[in-house]
Amino acid sequence: ALYTRATTGTVRAVEVALFEALGEWMGSPAYYTEYGENQPERVGAAHATIVPYGPFPTADGEVLLAVQNDREWVSLCTKVLGDPDLATDERFHSNSTRVEHRAECNEVIAQRTRLLSTAELLAQLDAAAIANGRLGSVSDFLDHPSLAGRDRWRQVDTPGGVVRALLPPATLSGIEPRFDPVPAHGAHTDAVLTELGYSPDAITALRTAATV
Repeated sequence: ALYTRATTGTVRAVEVALFEALGEWMGSPAYYTEYGENQPERVGAAHATIVPYGPFPTADGEVLLAVQNDREWVSLCTKVLGDPDLATDERFHSNSTRVEHRAECNEVIAQRTRLLSTAELLAQLDAAAIANGRLGSVSDFLDHPSLAGRDRWRQVDTPGGVVRALLPPATLSGIEPRFDPVPAHGAHTDAVLTELGYSPDAITALRTAATV
């Protein structure tokens, strides 16, 4: 009973911590809704209250970029988009006006980024001191060198063969997570029924009747 209460308390503490972390993550749209009296629209991988912020197309993929202040906006317009006048356009000169004209702003940027390769755009964003990142696929994630370099993969036996699985994100010193084999269908039926009090004859009867 003490173990059950301790375990339940630990799980509850983790749930609370996760919820509170989510609350921190939701800070910007939460305050925007609370004090702006208008809930931000859903914008997918973009940012609810910052523009430009999100994925933009390139000639061979997509790149995430984030402009987080007016200095960076001027730098983007001048050094990446090649249009200094865009920085003072009345539709885009401040973050609030860019949010108001989100679709127009994003399309103006996309018209330029589509002409560049992913490598070219990343290099230009780096030179302009604009936060950026390559938008990868799930396959890119699976092949990411950090996973192999940090020994995050383990092997698991299954009825269909050996598969690889990732370690859980919380690493506890001196504790190796269990990656037991995945059982075949019915592999533990007899053991479970025995634990439930069924005798060998009763288990045989259940099998004969095709109950299990």
